[in-house]
Amino acid sequence: MIAIHMFCAKILSRLSLVLLLTLSLAACKNDAPKLKVETAKTTTIKYAKSFQIETTADLTLITITNPWPEADKTFTYALVKDNASVKSLKGQFDAVVKVPLERTVVTSTTHIPSLEMLGIEETLVGFPSLDYISSEKTRQLISEGKIKELGKNESINTEVLIELNPEAVIGYGIDGNNPTFTTIEKTGIPVLYNADWTETHPLGKAEWIKFFGALYGKEKEADSIFSAIENNYVSAQKMAQSATTKPTVLSGAMYKDVWYMPQGNSWAAQFIADANGAYLWADSQGTGSIALNLESVLEKGETAQIWIGPGHFTSSAQLAERHSVYTQFDAFKRDEIYSFTNTKGATGGVLYYELAPNRPDIVLKDIIKILHPELLPEHKLFFFSKL
Repeated sequence: MIAIHMFCAKILSRLSLVLLLTLSLAACKNDAPKLKVETAKTTTIKYAKSFQIETTADLTLITITNPWPEADKTFTYALVKDNASVKSLKGQFDAVVKVPLERTVVTSTTHIPSLEMLGIEETLVGFPSLDYISSEKTRQLISEGKIKELGKNESINTEVLIELNPEAVIGYGIDGNNPTFTTIEKTGIPVLYNADWTETHPLGKAEWIKFFGALYGKEKEADSIFSAIENNYVSAQKMAQSATTKPTVLSGAMYKDVWYMPQGNSWAAQFIADANGAYLWADSQGTGSIALNLESVLEKGETAQIWIGPGHFTSSAQLAERHSVYTQFDAFKRDEIYSFTNTKGATGGVLYYELAPNRPDIVLKDIIKILHPELLPEHKLFFFSKL
């Protein structure tokens, strides 16, 4: 069930979605549009944990259940098809928007591939820090002046944004404290949280294309695209399990004498597990990064066969120059270090940060190629490359 923020009273009963809406609107606003009394259709969300979608003939509700880690609130957005509904429902939800969107601003590069896969990238009119965008298709729109620079994400140039007149801003929250979003909302422009980055399962991140599908009236296309990605991922995962070996894997690097690497329940660790690799810190609890001292990493990871994701380093020479201890690891000695930081767009944006969350099937195949090259003899590394 979805909690709906009504302006007349807080309704906490667990009634069906459509009945709840109908009763609430009738009691609170006589001239509100009549919602058809029917069972709401729930969009199938198989892997993502941070959003839900329910639809009736009159409107679609998107509920963001985990907008940021350890959030203590949810957000409900009403998507309607006419301006009259926008006016009558305003104030009853965290945002009310007319769909399909025709002019939008997104704030994370991970949103770009969803727009492109749905064929709606030309609706994008503004973005903060344009240089981070790697996609050639969207960079072409930037070069044509169709997408405007909005400054830094934490301090978006609201004057430029208002001039662009977007119908919605798709944002993300680290902790719920974003004064810029508050300012934008005061101008009447809805801000919708996209929490794809909070997902820990690779397919959970990719499933957020359904969020954009709802905003653009392309639900069927989004479902079809995701199904193809899911099938590719699952097939690759099954193939990886046929490998007769399970290489040990080290990850991360030092920053100010502290070694940071993915925790055992993280997105990155899941890829290694699904590629049939033995991540040496798979038993660590958590979904973010674990901070360790150098001695403990060397003791446990010195003999690791493969090193995947050595921080920001782009060459083995850089590693050796930064700290001689890196050269003591077997993966360094055997030239088995792989990174995604060398695959960049024309203006320096790292492609992995933009596209990988949307195409986990390609990431998985890359890691299978690294760990079990005999299983994918024809596959060429897409995101990763050997240092």
